[in-house]
Amino acid sequence: MKSHDTITSMKVKKFATQIDERVLKDLNNYAKEADRSISSVVSEAVAEYLQKARLRPAFRSAMAEVINDHEELLARLAK
Repeated sequence: MKSHDTITSMKVKKFATQIDERVLKDLNNYAKEADRSISSVVSEAVAEYLQKARLRPAFRSAMAEVINDHEELLARLAK
């Protein structure tokens, strides 16, 4: 593995999936340009996606609470 790969410190498991041909080509090119393995790029990308996906509901909930708590003020500011 390349020096930038961090998956060696994690317990890894093989899996198979399908991906759009153009995305795979871009993935291969990026991995080569970044001197990284495809596995490390995919692992990092999926981990980041999941983290962001989990934060969205919490963010939306917090925004709804702020909007609800300050509805009158926000209405005055919108004028």
